[in-house]
Amino acid sequence: MAILSKEEAQAILKKVISYSKADACEVNLNGSDGGNIRYARNAVSTAGQISVMSLGVSSTFGKKTGTATINEFDDASLQKVVQRAEELARLAPENPEYMPPLGPQTYTESATFNAATAAMTPDTRAEMVGKSLSVSKAANLEAAGFLENSTRFNAMMNSKGLFAYNKGTDVSFSVTVRNQDGTGSGYVDQSFNNLDKMDTLALSKIAASKATKSAGAKAIEPGKYTVILEPLAASDILSNMFRGFDARSADEGRSFMSKKGGGTRLGEQLFSENVNIYSDPLNPELPSSTWDGDGLPVKRTQWVQNGVVKNLSYSRYWAAQKGVQPIPFNRSIVIEGGSQSLEDLIKSTEKGILVTRFWYIRSVDPQTLLLTGLTRDGTFYIENGEIKFPLKNFRFNESPVIMLNNVEALGKPVRTGSGMIPPMKIRDFTFTSLSDAV
Repeated sequence: MAILSKEEAQAILKKVISYSKADACEVNLNGSDGGNIRYARNAVSTAGQISVMSLGVSSTFGKKTGTATINEFDDASLQKVVQRAEELARLAPENPEYMPPLGPQTYTESATFNAATAAMTPDTRAEMVGKSLSVSKAANLEAAGFLENSTRFNAMMNSKGLFAYNKGTDVSFSVTVRNQDGTGSGYVDQSFNNLDKMDTLALSKIAASKATKSAGAKAIEPGKYTVILEPLAASDILSNMFRGFDARSADEGRSFMSKKGGGTRLGEQLFSENVNIYSDPLNPELPSSTWDGDGLPVKRTQWVQNGVVKNLSYSRYWAAQKGVQPIPFNRSIVIEGGSQSLEDLIKSTEKGILVTRFWYIRSVDPQTLLLTGLTRDGTFYIENGEIKFPLKNFRFNESPVIMLNNVEALGKPVRTGSGMIPPMKIRDFTFTSLSDAV
């Protein structure tokens, strides 16, 4: 019962709305069905199948809202959860930022569902993990990984007549491969909506190669270097920046998008001219829902064009305060790039450092978005267009805003987590100290 069709979800939501006696009522129905395999030291440690569904009711009297949830769907239980939400609403304080429900909206059909991913079985997962383990065993390495797939649906309805539904799939895979004495490590992390794009054998070979090649790392002096960031490394550091595209935090002086003395940096040249960032729920490589949690339609939005900030996201409340249209933020971010591969960027580098990924990233200064963190799972020295030797890991202190001002080249974007991110060649990236971690 975890995955309901559009018609089945709509029937339940209509029934719940019919029980409401509140001034306004919003109901959300969500379900997921999927499985996973976890393995370590070249052996499966856990495997499971999870199927869940829940319903949440938000009832409002005036500006007082109460919310109750349930995972039983008989009529008596549905009536009970509505009554509970209304009881809580009467006890709740007024919400000064309450926004009334939206009326009916028109949504573009999403492309988030893939039948092959939805049809995954325990045997499918076992075969995929078996391919990964064959790589580490053959090379006398040790692997620890996680494979997970899910099919999910989300539906919402309110007392003003809005109804939204989306069904999607996802398969994700990550693996760390290390040599026997723990001196070399490699890592990959990938997710897709479409199972046919997930190649655990090829990904595991990449991680195994890094594990072998990163052994015997040498130390060099910290400082400012030209770096080649693999898409995963670029995503690690840039994900912190995307949260700053929020108009309210910028208006209130709480983000790097805030202008000194008041106002925002909307319309300013904040990045290098070759930086273009947008989100699009219909991107075929990165499909996402075409509506957000408030029921607003989500469309293609240009956030940065030729380095200039073109849009900030506005919640319904903040848009009403500023007299503008709300703009939902979609985390399915695409950073445009060129046609060069990672290897092409390496070949074009006289001296530099290749970074597989970052971890343990923490904020140092929110106003400048200065971050600190560590490299991990494969850091290499580049000279005359070739990888010469592995390096001991570094701690970095860098702002992604400054980083995107120091872009020398962008490669071809690839799916990385919840974004399409290109490999990046960045000058003057700041490494502050060495780390003994592998």
